[in-house]
Amino acid sequence: MSLLLGIETSCDETAAAVVRDGREILTNVVASQVDLHAQYGGVFPELASRAHVEAITAVVDEALAQARTSLAHLDAVAVTRGPGLVGSLLVGVNYAKGLALGAGLPLLGINHLEGHVYSLWPGMQTDPDFPLLVLIVSGGHTELLLMTGHGCWQRLGGTRDDAAGEAFDKVGRILGLPFPGGPHVERVARDGDPGVWRFPRAWLEDSDDFSFSGLKTAVLRAATIDPNDRQPQLRAEVSVADLAAGFQAALVEVLARKTARAAERCGAGAILVAGGVSANQALRTALRQAGTLPLLVPPPELCTDNAAMIAAAAHWRWQAGQRDGLDMEVLPRWPLGAPHSFS
Repeated sequence: MSLLLGIETSCDETAAAVVRDGREILTNVVASQVDLHAQYGGVFPELASRAHVEAITAVVDEALAQARTSLAHLDAVAVTRGPGLVGSLLVGVNYAKGLALGAGLPLLGINHLEGHVYSLWPGMQTDPDFPLLVLIVSGGHTELLLMTGHGCWQRLGGTRDDAAGEAFDKVGRILGLPFPGGPHVERVARDGDPGVWRFPRAWLEDSDDFSFSGLKTAVLRAATIDPNDRQPQLRAEVSVADLAAGFQAALVEVLARKTARAAERCGAGAILVAGGVSANQALRTALRQAGTLPLLVPPPELCTDNAAMIAAAAHWRWQAGQRDGLDMEVLPRWPLGAPHSFS
């Protein structure tokens, strides 16, 4: 049994949540910075850090109030330790340290990617059958992993350049769509014909890695008059909907086919998809069509960064005995599975 406060500040969402036993979300409060960063077409790290400082106290207080609990009734404070933007991570980790020290509570540093995986656990009555093939797709990460048990990870592959969500955002910017690009590219693509533009697929045969930079460049060349301009202009004769549909079709086909192939090779019992891009309906459809295994995806509100996923992941580490000291440092580049894997 556990009642944990989770705190998430790895990028541009200030979030806090209270979760019981890793499965029951009592509260999940998120303060978004999307409007703040939209004018820059992407996340501005220094502004993100300042916004976290301004929002975090109110967000944590609201999460505790909605849960009708207090620090005195919690078992521990869990916080995203990495990976992420160093300034943003420092705000959350230092705030969590202060709460833990003041209330005499244990502190747990949680991997942000592991949190995304555990966004599937709230609402689950029992664990799925391990091993699970895990695809994490977000603005900063594209990872393919084999999960053999709680906290047991084998990395199979990942992106060699742009993450899937990053590619969506960059293509959205090329097509003149608002930030963040992913949801807007998906929306526009519904009215397009994916067969008009047959963009390249980087299969990287005999590898579980991904590469999307060439796809992004192909869209840039197809869509703009002079792709070498600092601010390329869209060709008047091209359809933004067709370009978006062609791009999305290429990206999700590679993700789906490589994920299904890895799942079959590894004898996985199911495919688990998490991260912001997991909300993309075209990707979910492609994954269902690419294989025969059950597909597990989080509800839309848990696809993007949130603190409920951090508290859910922390439950299993709490049970395994993890406790971190007040000297815990942030890890902006922290591969999933190191250094705190357990069996």
